[in-house]
Amino acid sequence: MALITVIGASGRQGMAQVDQALKAGYDVRAISRQPDPFAGSKIKGADKVEIRPMDLYDNSTFAHALEDTDYVFYTHPLQARADRAVLVGELGKAAAEANVKRLVWNTSSWIPDKPGDPFTYAGNTQGINALWRSGCPGTVFGSVLFMDNLLTNWARPWIVNEGRYVYPHASHLEANWISLDDVAKFMLASLDRPDMEGAWLNIGGPERLKGPQVAGYLTEALGKDIKYDPCTPEEFGRYLVEAAGDSMPAEMRDEFAKGIQAFYEYNNEAPTKPFEVEMDHVYERFPELDGKLENLGDWTKRQDWGESNARPAFG
Repeated sequence: MALITVIGASGRQGMAQVDQALKAGYDVRAISRQPDPFAGSKIKGADKVEIRPMDLYDNSTFAHALEDTDYVFYTHPLQARADRAVLVGELGKAAAEANVKRLVWNTSSWIPDKPGDPFTYAGNTQGINALWRSGCPGTVFGSVLFMDNLLTNWARPWIVNEGRYVYPHASHLEANWISLDDVAKFMLASLDRPDMEGAWLNIGGPERLKGPQVAGYLTEALGKDIKYDPCTPEEFGRYLVEAAGDSMPAEMRDEFAKGIQAFYEYNNEAPTKPFEVEMDHVYERFPELDGKLENLGDWTKRQDWGESNARPAFG
């Protein structure tokens, strides 16, 4: 079977990609500097995954990591120390040299129709151009907002301990929440699609939801009342920094918090509506996934909402 190399395999998004690739019958190589990146996970077949290290900021480590790879799955790190365009462009060059058939980049955020949008969105456009110029066949997905964010230590404790869904979404904001498993399914579905080579597509889940609707699904799943209690973007920036803990260098903390604040102020009011996805267009491109994507209600019901709050901040 073809080999998929997953970069960032020990993170939340990478784990979902590894899990779905194994279920689809692919051989999987996990790129991680952790010797046992799946410890404690429920990934069936994780013992069959090859582990190789790679430093995303050291090009000399790329060749060994990508050796004999058919496909590469890449997710940009949230706390990256280099621009999106730089990282995906350099990775694309190495993948081209390794004769990789397709590099699939999950941007973890919306892709604008034209350059110039602020925050990560402009970086996504620049990164796509860098990938096309690298010489490696590429596909890019802009996954707009993850259901799995509700399991992190900057969202879950309030839900479980205090019965509050705390998020910086204004009451009017609508979003197509998508599960990380479904993001991985899109990535896998694109591999044998010639029309998706040199293409990008924003993707989301099947429903467009406001905050009270999210709280309603959580209420059903947990069997107790969960209230929608939006925080300000400024408060959310502080929450994320606190959640990162020692993993975030002290010199980055203020800048990161202010960046998150500005990012959500934009998302709440931008006419481009970065959290909304035209799903009719998505289903036109991927008709096999129409009716197969998980809605937030079903997703919340299959999660473990037990007492433990040991959950990841990022990844």
